[in-house]
Amino acid sequence: MKNYQSGFSLVAAIFLLVVIAALGTFAVTISTSQQQGSAMDVLGSRAYQAAKAGIEWSIYQITRGGATCATLAQPAMPAGTQLSAFAVAVVCNSTGPYTDGTATFSVYQLTSTATTGVVGSPGYFERQLQVTITN
Repeated sequence: MKNYQSGFSLVAAIFLLVVIAALGTFAVTISTSQQQGSAMDVLGSRAYQAAKAGIEWSIYQITRGGATCATLAQPAMPAGTQLSAFAVAVVCNSTGPYTDGTATFSVYQLTSTATTGVVGSPGYFERQLQVTITN
């Protein structure tokens, strides 16, 4: 009598190896995607913080430093920090002066844009914030 089951364990072993390899590949792909997503979240948060720093710097220059839209210089992120990779540009538009009783004030609209990377590349991030203040 012939034994017809003498190769079945080899087929089962190959099948299990293929299934385990596919699961391993899937796990590595998911892990890589999650790490890239986390890195993008961090850069997006840093871009927001850089834009916010540009707004706060400009508000200080206008309210305490006596600057106007015409004399407002562009902020630079400090070297050696995690925000130093971002270029921050602040656009200032003002209206006024207005008079309310004895008070005279101007209205400033500030738009701060923080960018890093090259447009169209995966490493490009941009965040923009706008505020309106009076002084």
